[in-house]
Amino acid sequence: MNKLIRVKHAALLLALCGTLQTTPAFAQDQVVQDGIAVKPIERDGLRGRWRDFTAPEKAINEQSAQQYTALVSQAREKGVLVPESDPRVQRLRAIARRIIPNTARWNDSAQGWKWEVNLLKSDQVNAFCMPGGRIAFYTGIIEKLKLTDDEIAAVMGHEIAHALREHGRERQSKATTTGLVTGIGGALASAWLGYDVRSIANSAGQLYVLKFSRDEEREADLVGLDIAARSGYDPRAGIALWNKMAALEGRGGNIELLSTHPGGANRIEQIQDHMNVLLPLYARAKGTSVERLPAYRSNVASR
Repeated sequence: MNKLIRVKHAALLLALCGTLQTTPAFAQDQVVQDGIAVKPIERDGLRGRWRDFTAPEKAINEQSAQQYTALVSQAREKGVLVPESDPRVQRLRAIARRIIPNTARWNDSAQGWKWEVNLLKSDQVNAFCMPGGRIAFYTGIIEKLKLTDDEIAAVMGHEIAHALREHGRERQSKATTTGLVTGIGGALASAWLGYDVRSIANSAGQLYVLKFSRDEEREADLVGLDIAARSGYDPRAGIALWNKMAALEGRGGNIELLSTHPGGANRIEQIQDHMNVLLPLYARAKGTSVERLPAYRSNVASR
């Protein structure tokens, strides 16, 4: 009986370790900007406390610049860097030129970023934007999903939003602090019980970090579509994009709890819920009204 009581108490202790990270010392109050709830990135706010566990922004941008340069150089050597003269590269860069002027509203440091856009030959359905505005698309995402310009803008806006909202840096700091808290809690519980429960504590901590990753994905979806809409790209492309993703990857059967990305249906619902905010931005950029916007038309993705 005493052993059972100790197990229950240990479970409570481990639960408290997770709760510590949602108490006011670690909490992040959301703010609403342009109709979108986001977590503030001010350095003097609560979010700044997470940043104490990571490298300074300048150092991160310099490191990402070096990594991106190395990536492009390796791609060129291997013959997988699509040349600048290629129409596909020109298409990506034209979309980026329209999007970039609308990025600083979400992070004013973007005004000083050294933006780059490159295309890599790969079947991967992927794209990314590193800190400092260094963007790469894989040919696979464009060709397999048959992306329209609006859908490319949705992908690009999403990846840029991750960089603007500093999600990579945020995730690094959260992982560090979560590891510290669950490590200490697990060690204490193990010493008290007389057997090792640290793996349980570590698993709980990993799920906690994944929770924030999903939140960051949702934030990137909406901020990215805001940027795209202001640039004259239809935000309804975000819905078409995730429908294509679901058809290609069969994401509908995934267990959302164990994924760093929310399920397609979840994302589509959130995007639809914000159309009252996003569509007027797009209509204004096109010089018309929401009522006069034609229905969105997408290409059919290859199977």
